[in-house]
Amino acid sequence: MYKKVMSYIKDNNLIKSGDKVLVALSGGPDSVCLLNILYNLKAELNIEVGAAHLNHLLRDKDAFEDEEYVKTLCKSLDIPCFVKRVDINKYSKDKKMSSEMAGREARYNFFDDIVKDEGYTKIATAHNANDQAETILFRLMRGSGIEGLCGIKVRRDKIIRPILCLSRKEVEEYIEINNLKPRIDKTNFEKIYNRNKIRLDMIPYIKENFNEDIIQTLNRMSVLLQKDNEFIENSARSFYEKHCIEQSDYFIIKKEMFDNKEAVVTRVIRYALTNFSKTHYDFEMKHIYEICNLAKNNSGKAIDLPNKIYAENIYGDIYIKERININNIDVKQEIVVNKNEINGKKIFFNDENIEFSVLKNDSNLDLNQNNFIKYFDFDKINDSISLRKRKNGDKIIPLGMKGSKKIKDLFIDMKVPKEERDCIPLLCFDENISWIVGIRVSEEYKITNKTKNILRVIVERKEK
Repeated sequence: MYKKVMSYIKDNNLIKSGDKVLVALSGGPDSVCLLNILYNLKAELNIEVGAAHLNHLLRDKDAFEDEEYVKTLCKSLDIPCFVKRVDINKYSKDKKMSSEMAGREARYNFFDDIVKDEGYTKIATAHNANDQAETILFRLMRGSGIEGLCGIKVRRDKIIRPILCLSRKEVEEYIEINNLKPRIDKTNFEKIYNRNKIRLDMIPYIKENFNEDIIQTLNRMSVLLQKDNEFIENSARSFYEKHCIEQSDYFIIKKEMFDNKEAVVTRVIRYALTNFSKTHYDFEMKHIYEICNLAKNNSGKAIDLPNKIYAENIYGDIYIKERININNIDVKQEIVVNKNEINGKKIFFNDENIEFSVLKNDSNLDLNQNNFIKYFDFDKINDSISLRKRKNGDKIIPLGMKGSKKIKDLFIDMKVPKEERDCIPLLCFDENISWIVGIRVSEEYKITNKTKNILRVIVERKEK
């Protein structure tokens, strides 16, 4: 058994001399087997071994007995032991995720903290060949693509799976031969979880009726798919870099991306979703295809996605953004100032500083404008100056035009994203819209050769 695991470690370059390996130790047969094997190989591998245990506080006294077992086992081996307790029910409720997902996130956050604080270079988890087969079947039923059907990766960043080459039967034999006494989680035998049903019902049925060697068959398939997947991934990453734009609060998949082969397009979409939401969990192939279909629809269409994000077609490009509660946008906010009090005024509105100055129309005055510095005929303003956000039916007479135009239509013409339209400040004179900030000014208040006094407005944009 040692020879088999040692070969697997070397073949997959999982551990190098001098590594500090942190074993994720639940106390169950798989993790106890892994810890014992690495402990007995540590001299040959020239590594240090430690263990980490997260008490999920889910199984009453059993959870605390698991914790004590882990502490005792580590003490007997004279290795570092790190233990933490997290109320997973509360954690999952606060994070609005399943208890299984919450447990996984809490565990890996815990492991990452230990890696940072204690200098561990690898995190070893005890997935075995049966876990691999169960994962593949589970993902198959969820409609996963090639990437999902590759199953559990033997290595991902600092995370390694040194006993993925062992079957559950081999693990049990190792436990018995070495007289180890692991903890048994009774919930693993309850058919209330899909994974348990696969392990307890589906795989035995397949073995009996179709393929006695189904575990190894699925593991061999996983290795073959991983090789194909690596080639497609490399291609997709080059397309991702070419056709995707990453911003702090949104991602853009350019419309040209969708002209490529589906295998590449779906992979690029998955990268975008994963990078934006910081996790690939909860995304299924159906969500990928929903985005593909969205790209074929008209601009303005949007779909909701898991992890509190959504995708929107904006003139052919697909924007991936965080879902915002529009009730939090105060479209009624308005600031009104008397014309005679505006000179030198600085107003903070919509996270932007807006400065007003009244100037004489001097021929030497530089009236060069940009999108956030504008000049208006001050004498054409009768009474009030106000800042607000748009309302239904708002109109403006755009500079250079005689007739008015609905702001909604102007936004459409200028391809302003829907979710930004209610956030753009409007500068109004006597209730007439004079400037859609950053977009367009009005014909009504333009400076002419008859203008005597000028209102200069400077908008200092906050960096986002």
